[in-house]
Amino acid sequence: MTRDDLIEQVKEEYENIRFSKDQQHFHSTSTGITPEAYYGTLMRAVIDEISNGKFDNCRSGKEIINKVKADKSLLGGWE
Repeated sequence: MTRDDLIEQVKEEYENIRFSKDQQHFHSTSTGITPEAYYGTLMRAVIDEISNGKFDNCRSGKEIINKVKADKSLLGGWE
């Protein structure tokens, strides 16, 4: 799969997450930022890493999202 394909899949996945009603966990773990803003920022960080080749071994956008969900340290500069 090409990086462009992965980026498109990641965009679709994060758009679904950003606007889903299943975000109750978000408010209990984060303050001062909306879920839409958080996931938008996260999506941009993931796309940057895809563009840099970090996830070239992944077969799908969902696989990337699951890896990042489990370990945010995969993203350079993410706090």
